[in-house]
Amino acid sequence: MLIEVAYAGVNFAEVQHRRGEFGEPDGHGGYDVPGLEVSGKVVALGTGARGPAVGERVAAYLPAFAAYLPAFGGAEFAVADKDFVRPVGALPLAHAAGVPCVCPTGYGVLADAGRLRDGETVLIHAAAGGIGSAAARIARALGANLVQGTVGSAEKRELAGALGYDALFDREGFAASVLEVTGGRGVDLVLDPVGGPVRRASLEVLAPFGRVVVYGDLGRHDDWTADVWDLWKNSRSVAGYNIGTCPLALAENRLQVAIEAGEQIPHQRKPVAQ
Repeated sequence: MLIEVAYAGVNFAEVQHRRGEFGEPDGHGGYDVPGLEVSGKVVALGTGARGPAVGERVAAYLPAFAAYLPAFGGAEFAVADKDFVRPVGALPLAHAAGVPCVCPTGYGVLADAGRLRDGETVLIHAAAGGIGSAAARIARALGANLVQGTVGSAEKRELAGALGYDALFDREGFAASVLEVTGGRGVDLVLDPVGGPVRRASLEVLAPFGRVVVYGDLGRHDDWTADVWDLWKNSRSVAGYNIGTCPLALAENRLQVAIEAGEQIPHQRKPVAQ
């Protein structure tokens, strides 16, 4: 489907791509337009394509950075696989652009990699970030009993306060706070996009059979090796999640869930400079 782009979602993945961590650009003229998720309206359908009609307002996940069409106005038009396009209903387009990649990732780290079960407890690092904003609500919808988060600043704490967390902690020294709130038991699942010392400390707050799901390295820390003896002796585990390596059918199934979840997430509009 050809989509006239109204808004594009730009996340940490675009920053990583700019750094060269995903390899060389392979778009038109050796340049990739950032934005793995967009919103706008359908302006043309490919042969045999079914789904949203021409003129319908949609959101789309673009698994590759080369989906935009420079020949038709730079980032103003994008080609999307029909399986990754969904109508947005009453969801504002500015909000919808932040859903197709972020919300399926939030669902994936919780349900697919994290194996979250009804009644379990969750700790989400970077609680006010894109994934954190979505994961707090999705965790609740999946049956989490207690949803906690960590933030790196007072400003982020204020933003995360509107997202439905039961408790928020400063990232520095969070482990003691988590253990206090849980009566020393710890949590069943930790979502960690930060890395480094935060990742190490996350293992220490896991309840028996608890899981840490890794889905980023915002802190750009040196890599580390988990102590297998520690994992074994304490019945802990570490998993990873990257939406870019998930089977496409799985990502497709998560997109409708994402659109529905996106309707429940508070959002703000700010100038790019902020």
